[in-house]
Amino acid sequence: MASIPYGHYVAGEAQSVTTQTLQPVLVLLSYGLSQAEKGFNAIPGSAVLLRYIRESHRDDPGRTLLEILLALFALWTVVQGRRRAEREAKNFVKLSEQEVDDLVDDWMPEPLVPPLSSAAFSTLSKTPIIVGPAGPRPRVTNSLIDPNLALSPTNPVVDPALLLTAKTKEVINLASFNFTTPPSSAGTTNSPKNSTDPLPGTETAIATLRKYGLGSCGPPGFYGTIDVHLALEKAISSFLGTESAIIYSQSFATASSVIPAFCKRGDIIVADRGVNFVIQKGMQLSRSTIRWYDHNSLRASNSTSTLAAVLEQLEKDLKRKKAPLTRKFIVTEGLFADTGSLTDLPVLLSIAKKYKYRIILDESFSIGTLGRTGRGLTELFNVPATEVDMIIGSMGHTMGSAGGFCTGSTVMCEHQRINSTSFVFSAALPALLATAANETIDNFIRYPEMFTALQENIRAVRAVLGVVDSLEILSHSISPIVHLAIKQRSPPSLAPTELPSLSKGSNATSILTRDPPSFDVAREEALLQDVVDEALMQGVLITRAKRLYGDNDEKQPLGQEWHAIRPTIRLAITSALSKKECEKAATVVKNAWIKVIAKRR
Repeated sequence: MASIPYGHYVAGEAQSVTTQTLQPVLVLLSYGLSQAEKGFNAIPGSAVLLRYIRESHRDDPGRTLLEILLALFALWTVVQGRRRAEREAKNFVKLSEQEVDDLVDDWMPEPLVPPLSSAAFSTLSKTPIIVGPAGPRPRVTNSLIDPNLALSPTNPVVDPALLLTAKTKEVINLASFNFTTPPSSAGTTNSPKNSTDPLPGTETAIATLRKYGLGSCGPPGFYGTIDVHLALEKAISSFLGTESAIIYSQSFATASSVIPAFCKRGDIIVADRGVNFVIQKGMQLSRSTIRWYDHNSLRASNSTSTLAAVLEQLEKDLKRKKAPLTRKFIVTEGLFADTGSLTDLPVLLSIAKKYKYRIILDESFSIGTLGRTGRGLTELFNVPATEVDMIIGSMGHTMGSAGGFCTGSTVMCEHQRINSTSFVFSAALPALLATAANETIDNFIRYPEMFTALQENIRAVRAVLGVVDSLEILSHSISPIVHLAIKQRSPPSLAPTELPSLSKGSNATSILTRDPPSFDVAREEALLQDVVDEALMQGVLITRAKRLYGDNDEKQPLGQEWHAIRPTIRLAITSALSKKECEKAATVVKNAWIKVIAKRR
């Protein structure tokens, strides 16, 4: 038997003693880990998480190390934050309750809005207030009609009690977006002057209010959608001839939800420089690459700022940079709200198909006013609505309700139900407004003579106003929105007329044109407001087209507006008035224009 060296015996004995000493600790640790594993496995979903960790570590061990480091960093940040807060708390000055109360009493908060100037109070005082029911011939009042309603720094708000006894004046309403009105119970296309009949759709709205209540109490995607919403979506798609439709509770949120739902960072949007403020905000929220073409300039041979030229240049740039495939959209309006211009839809569609762009068309003012039955631009140009990828619009302009809609293919509408911010997060449209819009669509189909009367009134107004030398009508000849601008004087020149040549055009990356027309915004708006006030005193209610300019005296576009828009007076022609009433109202506006502007130029 071989002998064991003494040194080896001592080392083995020491190891045995160490093992016996640590054995209870190891048993306790093993038991703790076993209990922790049982507790973790008892948690619902733990097996899925464990399988994910194992597969993640197997596929990418470096990711496991990175996640461990991030977890340790998060733990370190929390501990350090607490220690830092404890150290800083030691340096705080402790105040007594009396000292805290004294500081609160001495604190003067900054005003939420800057104080109004005397000119602002004067403008607010002249703002017409409708007393009683609204309509084509409402009764209005303001400080011009009743001086007791004048506002001042000591009297900044109109006392509602004064409206009960204030002087009022019946006016012809050419300011409200009440473009069409169905025949009254008396059987006339135009509402009788002193009719006591309820407005069309009133009884239906009241019945809906009593059945469903006022609010929807939830977003459409959860529990805010009811049968009247689905009926309205079906009515819109059936009326326009599309596959499907989706409605929104706010007209302003429609474009700012639809555009970002499809256009993301890296996508390309080519837009008209004349699109309205709502579309501008929608494109801004999308964070897409935006290119601009000159207002309503689709295909011209002597400019590089047309839609066709901008798309051609974009295609060359993408090929040169070998850019990846991305989504591409053309965003424009059917009937432009700021100018009253009309888009040539067939030309737009041909260009979009040539360069493979999708179209987002805003028909807020064209649906319900244009076409034989009010179906908008597609009916006017005899183009199927299915040719347009997305048609968006407001139900608050031409449908006598509120909210907005988007119509097109079923896939496009279903995509918005889970990706559109307004549809997911905003409360659904109140039921009575949905039935009111549905009633209006039924009236479009039932009374197509409204649109014939509307066009006759438009022609009557333009015939009276078109003879004024100092007045320029910017709108299209069939547009129910008539924008009146001060005609710019062109200095006489003896230079020969130059032949049109290919111009360099505007920068497509900027909404500003290369050589924008210059006009004194503050002075022109003041003159136009005088025309509005003079017309009101003569019995016609009109308004200036309001803009969101900056607060400085020169009214430069500092914040909200992306570019300066020409000051105009905006007329909203309606079929609720007779042709003679429209001619009378246009004559009043013409006389007021001549009195204020023609004599001051």
